[in-house]
Amino acid sequence: MNRLKLKYMGAFFGITLAALLAAYSAESIAQGSMDRATLLDKTVELPSEQVNTKVMRVKFTPGFKTPWHTHEGPGPRYVVKGTLTVVENGKTNIFKAGDVFWETGSLMSVENTGSDPAELIIFELAPAKK
Repeated sequence: MNRLKLKYMGAFFGITLAALLAAYSAESIAQGSMDRATLLDKTVELPSEQVNTKVMRVKFTPGFKTPWHTHEGPGPRYVVKGTLTVVENGKTNIFKAGDVFWETGSLMSVENTGSDPAELIIFELAPAKK
């Protein structure tokens, strides 16, 4: 793997780690404790030499369902709170707070099937725009 790929992978995973650590409560950190768990471990083939990384937070009101859509690239998704039903590639999965899943970037739909608001952190790896 060349240095450029390693550089972009390092930047992406640094952003990912920072966002996941931010999910830990301030009270827990203030008391001097920390718990670490691997939520997703996946080997990824980058879509191009240059990768645009995005971290997005999406909030869903109860009952909200997205239209069918795609993202610019694949990546891990972290459910901060709530219950989300994700339909992608003909498969339906239910994810709850604390779950991490891999989205391929294929046509998909997401619905908040819980009775409370839901929140999702999207980490996206997309080919850089030229």
